[in-house]
Amino acid sequence: MDGKPSASCPSLDAPSDGAFHTILLVQPSMRPEGRTYADYDSVSECMEGVCKMYEEHLKRRCPSCPSITYDTSQLFDFVDHLADLSCLVYRADTHTYQPYNKDWIKGKIYTLLRAQAQRPGNN
Repeated sequence: MDGKPSASCPSLDAPSDGAFHTILLVQPSMRPEGRTYADYDSVSECMEGVCKMYEEHLKRRCPSCPSITYDTSQLFDFVDHLADLSCLVYRADTHTYQPYNKDWIKGKIYTLLRAQAQRPGNN
């Protein structure tokens, strides 16, 4: 798993990831019974799901905080400290799921957040 999309699936590099069914596999700690998964209709929705997972983590750590703010480095530290986090992205050309690792996920999150920040009205 090198974390890079294959040459035969170039649309995964596109800013609008398209609608590729994506399964997020999460193992927060080394305990195997903590493993879970979630499925999404697109890579972008999956990356938003990872961000929401981190936001829920922050809310649990500080339930009395009126608002939660963080930067990408804090989010990426959270990702790095998970025992395992990976994605399986459906490839219509082969009718299989392509696995991707934490580095690929962080790159996709960065692209997503950068695109959100560049939208009009987000200063």
